[in-house]
Amino acid sequence: MSNGYKVNVNDTFHFDVEKKHVLQLDAVSVETNKFHILHENTPYKAEIVTSDFNQKSYTVKVNNNTYTVAISNPLDILIKEMGFEVGLTKQVNFIKAPMPGLILEISVMVGQEVKENDNLIILGAMKMENSFLSPRDGTIKSISVAMGDAVDKGQLLIEFE
Repeated sequence: MSNGYKVNVNDTFHFDVEKKHVLQLDAVSVETNKFHILHENTPYKAEIVTSDFNQKSYTVKVNNNTYTVAISNPLDILIKEMGFEVGLTKQVNFIKAPMPGLILEISVMVGQEVKENDNLIILGAMKMENSFLSPRDGTIKSISVAMGDAVDKGQLLIEFE
């Protein structure tokens, strides 16, 4: 991972900023959330208007111009690339059998609305019952198996709309 940041300004401008350049800024706090910044002999008045630390999103006023700024560090970028962002809706559209087994119970029908964690299907495998819960809210598009069917690993069981 690098020592830089990805900075997105007003959802329009994207910058790669190295940590060493941030450290070179001459910034002095003049009041709470207000700063005097000197960069390449040019003075700037800056104010942090709002901040959401968890989302790393800020509204900043620089010389009376307001900007929305989102900052991502290398770890944030890696988490996003892996699909583990906080608050994202799960995009699971189908359930497949994780192992060979026998369908013991089907608790839903095609067209049925389900909520996250509703019981969908029970698969018997290796003398154990494996319950599959809905990974998200949605509607059942198709059920590819029937009660008593033997299934192979990776076989499609249920598909969501």
